Amino acid sequence: MFARNLLMTAALALAAMGQSPAGLPVPYERLLRAPQEPGNWLMYGGDYRSHHYSRLSQITADNVHRLKAKWIHQMHRPKVETTPIVVDGVMYVTRPPSDVIALDAETGRALWTFEYRLSTRVYVCCGEVNRGLAILGNTLFLTTLDAKLIALDARSGRVLWKKDIADPALNYSATAAPLAIKDKVIIGIAGAEAGIRGFLDAYDAKTGERAWRFWTVPAPGEPGSETWGGDSWRHGGGSTWVTGSYDPELNLVYWGTGNPGPDYNGDVRPGDNLYTCSLVALDLDTGKLKWYFQFTPHDTRDWDATQVPVLLDATLGGRLRKLVVVPSRNGFHYVLDRQTGEFLLARTFVKQTWAKEIDSKGRPVLNPGQEPTLEGNDQIWPGVDGANNWMSPSYNPGARLLYFNAREERRRYFKTDAPEFQPFESFFGGGGGGGVRFRPEESWGKLIAMTPETGEIQWEHRILTPPWAGVLSTAGNLVFSATPSGNFYALDARTGKELWHFNGGDRVYASPITFLSRGRQLITIPIGDVLIAFGLD
Repeated sequence: MFARNLLMTAALALAAMGQSPAGLPVPYERLLRAPQEPGNWLMYGGDYRSHHYSRLSQITADNVHRLKAKWIHQMHRPKVETTPIVVDGVMYVTRPPSDVIALDAETGRALWTFEYRLSTRVYVCCGEVNRGLAILGNTLFLTTLDAKLIALDARSGRVLWKKDIADPALNYSATAAPLAIKDKVIIGIAGAEAGIRGFLDAYDAKTGERAWRFWTVPAPGEPGSETWGGDSWRHGGGSTWVTGSYDPELNLVYWGTGNPGPDYNGDVRPGDNLYTCSLVALDLDTGKLKWYFQFTPHDTRDWDATQVPVLLDATLGGRLRKLVVVPSRNGFHYVLDRQTGEFLLARTFVKQTWAKEIDSKGRPVLNPGQEPTLEGNDQIWPGVDGANNWMSPSYNPGARLLYFNAREERRRYFKTDAPEFQPFESFFGGGGGGGVRFRPEESWGKLIAMTPETGEIQWEHRILTPPWAGVLSTAGNLVFSATPSGNFYALDARTGKELWHFNGGDRVYASPITFLSRGRQLITIPIGDVLIAFGLD
């Protein structure tokens, strides 16, 4: 593990003399005011509410047709899922498996590179990926594939401290961008497909000492443990592999949890399997559970609830309420009171066959014949990748619309004998691929514009194949996203009309962001193994 300076810029020269370059530090007060700094992108979701929205409006529906590629940075790694952080002209990105690069946001030129060498081999279900960083003060925070948390000097890439999160030999890994709040760094864990017991951690940002841990699968005697049969809790899953949100007024952290284990065979884990496939609200200072809501009890179709929770205030039922909304992987869009966790509404946004309805308490009323079988069940919608996966949604507070990508598809679900836990091996108990996808009319994607407090869809933009990209909306009346084939496009935020596109020619597994460089608005997204920035000609 080492930091390698590629180019010594003036900013780094200042850092060497003990002076802070422009833009640093980024204290908690700046993070709180992130929406008031539209020229920067200070955290994974854009702000603590995870709106993934920008007030920048230089690029508009009228001039977006003039967008051109301004620079390209070669990442030299497959499956780039990073969401960059931008601080006053410096962009910080991650690349697989756990490297960090500081770039000149104007040119894409590397300022420094931190290359991390894994301490051991690691089991991963879905590629050696990393989704980004957090910043607080002068420090960047990185989780690594072999389950470490590392603090780096943002001026040079020098390691300040490193802490073990969990043992990678027990199939733990870490892929999510941390969330820095006050004096803490909140991090999730991955590995539910490999038989871990999930948790969410908070660490002291200065020292790296762990402040608290919330286990997403309770041990015997703890609240929720009655929802697990026998000792199935030991490898119960419930990973926390996508970044959550935060409400500073309530001092609550909101984080989605993953599937139970084994994924497709629920016979060995009777019960609802709390707190898997749930949204948990935790007190930031103590890590204590304030409330939870489980979207898919006793999940057997790998429908993680790790979607990004979006916080907003809206009038519902004649009163202004603090809401959290989640278009879930199970095909229903949920509206919850974020103070209490009260279920308020659920509405479908794709074809789904597994539930007759969601009852008044928020619990699904199940349809028969919707479980994986030994011979394979191909009559279940949505597919194993879900109606909405981990990619970022976007909420435009001016238009009061939520934009997100959805997947319309069915897949073949099958069950096998329950596995035994083994280091560096999967813990599936079946599968949900079942070979090739079905006919085109049974496998496609769409970008949805929705009134989030009611679940009413205002328009849809259909694409050929189910997407993996996130969404960005801006004050320029634009929505940006991308297709799996690398078509990066812009839509009119009011109508969904396509206004511009760029054929990047490779897969997209990330979310676009926007920022200012020398007073000009740029938009960037990873396409394949390159990071491309676009601006007006």
